[in-house]
Amino acid sequence: MVTEVNKQESISPLTGKKYAIPEKVDDKAGIDAFVALHPGKKVVVVQGMGFVGSVMALVVANALTEEYAVIGIDLASPFSFWKIQSINEGIFPVIADDPKIGLFYNRAREKKNLYATCDPYAYTKANVIIVDINLDVKKQSNGSGHLENYSVDLTPFKKAITSIGNHCQPDILVLVETTVPPGTSQKVVRPILEECLRGRGLSTDQLKIGHSYERVMPGPKYIDSIQNFYRVFSGTDEASADATEKFLRTVISTDEYPLTKLGNTQATEMAKVLENSYRAMNIAFMVEWSRFAEEAGVNIYEVVNAIRMRPTHKNLMLPGLGVGGYCLTKDPLLASWAKMNLFGSEEPLQQSETGVHINDQMPLFAFQFLQSQYPGSLEGKKVLLLGVSYLNDVGDTRFTPVQGLYERLVEAGCDVVLHDPHIVYWEEKGINVNNDMTELLKSEYDIVIISTGHKEYRSSPTMIATLLQHSKSFVYDTIGVLTNDEINTLKSKHTVRVIGRGDL
Repeated sequence: MVTEVNKQESISPLTGKKYAIPEKVDDKAGIDAFVALHPGKKVVVVQGMGFVGSVMALVVANALTEEYAVIGIDLASPFSFWKIQSINEGIFPVIADDPKIGLFYNRAREKKNLYATCDPYAYTKANVIIVDINLDVKKQSNGSGHLENYSVDLTPFKKAITSIGNHCQPDILVLVETTVPPGTSQKVVRPILEECLRGRGLSTDQLKIGHSYERVMPGPKYIDSIQNFYRVFSGTDEASADATEKFLRTVISTDEYPLTKLGNTQATEMAKVLENSYRAMNIAFMVEWSRFAEEAGVNIYEVVNAIRMRPTHKNLMLPGLGVGGYCLTKDPLLASWAKMNLFGSEEPLQQSETGVHINDQMPLFAFQFLQSQYPGSLEGKKVLLLGVSYLNDVGDTRFTPVQGLYERLVEAGCDVVLHDPHIVYWEEKGINVNNDMTELLKSEYDIVIISTGHKEYRSSPTMIATLLQHSKSFVYDTIGVLTNDEINTLKSKHTVRVIGRGDL
């Protein structure tokens, strides 16, 4: 089929390569040819080629007990088109410190059972469709970064589900992995799909809708967080739940990691946002204690590690620059919004919302700590930011807290240089990022800020030795990657400050 799109450019943040987005998308021949290569195989379409969907597509293409033909689909937009092109060109669109990603991708290339497209015609071929698209929360903050209001716009999500309904077979299994407000599968997804099928003169009796939220952890165990990890699942009815369970058992190591079935999709949807809300609130809790430690002359890291000796407190968090990524920054708000908008409550989830309020201000707190510790004005100072990604050892800039710190530094008149080993182009800011730390460290800086915990910055003798050759500067560790020995070594020449280290 032919889909109208805007003619724009899509730039890969991994390679910097530019792709011209065509005015029209018509990939029917490519999809038909791909399916023809795999006669007798079930076709699984993964909607959304982001950090969850693209890796989920890899896992399904390397399923444990069944051979699938897998099609990844995303929009022909500046943020997505490059992913489609990269997958088909032999470059996987996610870089992470997990060797299984390369192994799984190469295996899929050898089997020729992974294809990517922007054409919704792919849904007509599917036996299973996995929904892994974004569902955003729009936040309204004041000048200090404090969250004043927010809204959940389901329009893009509904449009994506409608696209499925306008093309899919009537006996399709639609498996929602996207983190959604509790109630979405039953109150939004099923009605849309049923309406679309009826509008096409098709029966809705065989339609199956399941929900099984992802617990993807980008990093060294990226693949294992999907294939070798516990899963919770449910369906909008028993037939849907059974079909979901049957599919998941072909993809996940369920003998070692048994599936957990919950009573309905509201329960599994709630489980996901509760899981992430708990972690977000744990992080928010540590923010004020980090400030307290700085004021009291205390090393909060040794305090937390001492407390973690108690088995009931092993998950107590450490301080940092802020919360980033796609889950913890919004999931508590999705839950609160659902409570009021899908279930008619007048009271929000106040503690969950407050946790987001606090976490959103963490980059501001980090900047203010720098201001309070740096001798003199920041204006005109040359600053090296080590790390743009929100998470160590992953090239992921979605809602990275580094953005808030970067913008504050620029506003203060700093000349900011960016380094990240996993990113060459920062999509959200539209700026290039340097990959060569050795080359960058040949220059001198007034301030060096460690803003992401990449392995290149942890226990790095080269970095420490190079900094010791520089003139006196201000080294600021926002996430506690420097060891005590490294701090003492650097202090022989530089000023060193670490968030949560009031003892320095």
